[in-house]
Amino acid sequence: MKRSNGRPDVVVIGAGIVGAACAYELALQGLDVLVVDRAGVGGGVTAAGMGHLVVMDDSPAEFVLSACSRALWLALAPRLDVRHAFVRSGTLWVAADDEEFALARNRQRALQQQGIDCATLDAQQVREAEPALRHDLYGGMIVPDDAVVYAPAVAAWLLAQPVAGRIVQRLDTEVIGIEREGVRLADGGFIAAGAVLLANGLQATTLLPGLPLQAKKGHLLITDRYPGTIRHQILELGYIKSAHNQSGTSVAFNVQPRPTGQLLIGSSRQFDSVDPNVEPAILARMLRRAVDYLPELAGLNAIRAWTGFRPASSDGLPLIGPAGFFADDNAMHPATWLAVGHEGLGVTTALGTAKLLASQMLGQPAPFDATPYLPARFTHSGTVHA
Repeated sequence: MKRSNGRPDVVVIGAGIVGAACAYELALQGLDVLVVDRAGVGGGVTAAGMGHLVVMDDSPAEFVLSACSRALWLALAPRLDVRHAFVRSGTLWVAADDEEFALARNRQRALQQQGIDCATLDAQQVREAEPALRHDLYGGMIVPDDAVVYAPAVAAWLLAQPVAGRIVQRLDTEVIGIEREGVRLADGGFIAAGAVLLANGLQATTLLPGLPLQAKKGHLLITDRYPGTIRHQILELGYIKSAHNQSGTSVAFNVQPRPTGQLLIGSSRQFDSVDPNVEPAILARMLRRAVDYLPELAGLNAIRAWTGFRPASSDGLPLIGPAGFFADDNAMHPATWLAVGHEGLGVTTALGTAKLLASQMLGQPAPFDATPYLPARFTHSGTVHA
C-alpha cells in the first residue's frame, strides 16, 4: 500500500478496541492512519463489556484467533499500567453436574493438546479455589493465563503510542457514506483516503447494509467494593451453550473480580430487543442465576447496571478482510476492508484481528490462516469481488 500525498493511507471508522488495535498495527507498519468515531475512543460495545481475555474453542477458527490474541495481550501486559486494570485472574469454569464435569475434562484435554495451560479441578479443589461458591458443584477447569483488562483505556493508549507512521483522531465525527475516493461525513465534509476500514461493529451495517450482523443485547451489573470475595473470573460451563444461542433469551453465571474490589456480574443474551434500557425482568433473571452459584452475592450492594449490543455474525466468527461483495458498487471505495462481528470476544481478539487485517492489507504473510474469517465466505461464489 503506497502513501498518498495529502490524504491518510487508511481511514479507520470506529475507535473501539478493535479499531484502535487495527489503527495501531497499521501505523506500526508505517502507514498514516486517520481514526474517525461518531463519539469518543473506547465507547460503544468496548465500554459496555467485561474485558475478559479468554481462550475459547467452540470451533478451530475461534480457538486460533482467541489463543493468538491472548498471547499478544500477555506480551503487551508489561507495558500497561494501573489505568488499564490488567490482571491475570485466570478463568475458573465450574460444573454443576456430571455432564458439565465431563465437558470440563474434555475441554481441558483439548486445550492442553493445543499448548494451553489448564487443569481439571475436582469438587474439593473448586471449593479451595473459590470458597464463596456453593458447595455442591461437581468440579471444573481452570485456565490460569486468562486475564481481564479495562479495554477503553487500552484503546486510548494504543492510539497514543509512538509508531513508524502516524495516527490522527477525529472524534465526534460521523461517517454516513463510503464513496469512491473516501468517506462522506454527516456534516457534509469529505475525507479522501487510500483505503477504508470499517471497525465500528453494528454501525457498519448503516454503511454496508448487506453485512450479516445482528445485535445480541446483554446486561451487566457492578457492585460496591468487596475485595477478596472471589479471585478468578468464574463462569458456569453452561455459558458456552448460552453464548452461541441463535434465538431467544438466555442467561448464564459469569462474575469477574475488578482490581477495585468490585464484582462485575453477567451475563445475558437476547435477540428480541433493540431497546438500550435495562430490562428489570432480564436483570433479575441474570442475578438469580448468579446468586445460585455465588450465594453471597444476594447480600452485596449493586451500584449500577447497563446494557450493550454485541455485534454477532450469522456463523459466530468475525469478518476480517476485504469487504468484497458487500461493497460491490462502482461508487464505493475499491479498497474497503472489514474488522467487525466479534460478538462477545472483541476485546479478547482485538490484537489478533489487527495482526491478521494488517497482513492482508499490506500483502504480508499472515500470522495464521485468514480463510475462516474472510467476508467472502458469505457470498454465493465464495470469492471476493473487490
